[in-house]
Amino acid sequence: QVQLAESGGGLVQAGGSLRLSCAASGGTLSYFVVGWFRQVPGKDREIVAALTWSGPSTYVADSFKGRFTISKDNARNTVYLQMYSLKPEDTGVYYCAVKPRGGTTNEYRDWGQGTQVTVSP
Repeated sequence: QVQLAESGGGLVQAGGSLRLSCAASGGTLSYFVVGWFRQVPGKDREIVAALTWSGPSTYVADSFKGRFTISKDNARNTVYLQMYSLKPEDTGVYYCAVKPRGGTTNEYRDWGQGTQVTVSP
């Protein structure tokens, strides 16, 4: 089991930027895909972006494409979500999780505690 800890959230004005971090401990990420998700009250958790730790594959959901990027730092065992041109509708709690490579979205697990992102108009 991998332990994940998100950080980097906060309050930012529309048009601003934030970088979220997902730091992993307790195991290797070599066999996993790391995903970032957003949770808004009253709505299902939605995937924002994902990255295959041991390969070049990355994914950014259409709603965030062109504004968000996902990357990793091998030495720090950390995955980042860089968010640019933030909009009020980006507000939510952002979580990271892992799933086995080749697994489905339903297989994400080891969720972190989340980090709140609030974008003011």
